[in-house]
Amino acid sequence: MAEDPSGRPGAGHTRRRGAALEEAIMQAAVDELTESGYSGLTMDKVAARAGTNKNAIYRRWPNRLALGLAAYRQLASTVPPPDTGDLRGDALELLRRANRHWSSPLGAILRELISASGGAAELLAQVQDQSGDAVAAPWLIVLGRAVARGEASPEALHPRVATVAIVLLRNEFVLRGIPSAPDDVLVEIVDEVYLPLVRRRGPAAN
Repeated sequence: MAEDPSGRPGAGHTRRRGAALEEAIMQAAVDELTESGYSGLTMDKVAARAGTNKNAIYRRWPNRLALGLAAYRQLASTVPPPDTGDLRGDALELLRRANRHWSSPLGAILRELISASGGAAELLAQVQDQSGDAVAAPWLIVLGRAVARGEASPEALHPRVATVAIVLLRNEFVLRGIPSAPDDVLVEIVDEVYLPLVRRRGPAAN
């Protein structure tokens, strides 16, 4: 279903609006990002694939980077968090998933987005503005289970505390410029920083 550049629907077609059009644009952006990476993502290609015009895209996403970030978040939608039965196992599995992701084709797209954003801090600011809850969600889930089991302090159930481990791993990726971190680094993050923090947090630790 196509629309001409002026925004009029093509002959014989009903013009899509609202959620249906937005879904078509997003799917087109995801497909383009998967096939060509961020460097090959253009508004023209997405519009052609979605059967719409660039104005329809710009009304929803102000620039190519915003569209690329939205498509990346769609691609990287969260899977169910691990449930190994203890906090250490869950935290390590979450970090190992992130580690595998960074060196995967999807991770390569993320590195392109970091470069396009002007750096990791700038990218994270944009991602956190729109999907901070999604980033913290699996960590809050595994931490909530740990609190229920008595493994962690209830005061640790805060997004900034819950996500300390993944932030430290991201720093490894960005500062060291590595495609993946050695497993002993992940173990060190969990054993030396994350677990002591969430277990001791609260009035008793002061």
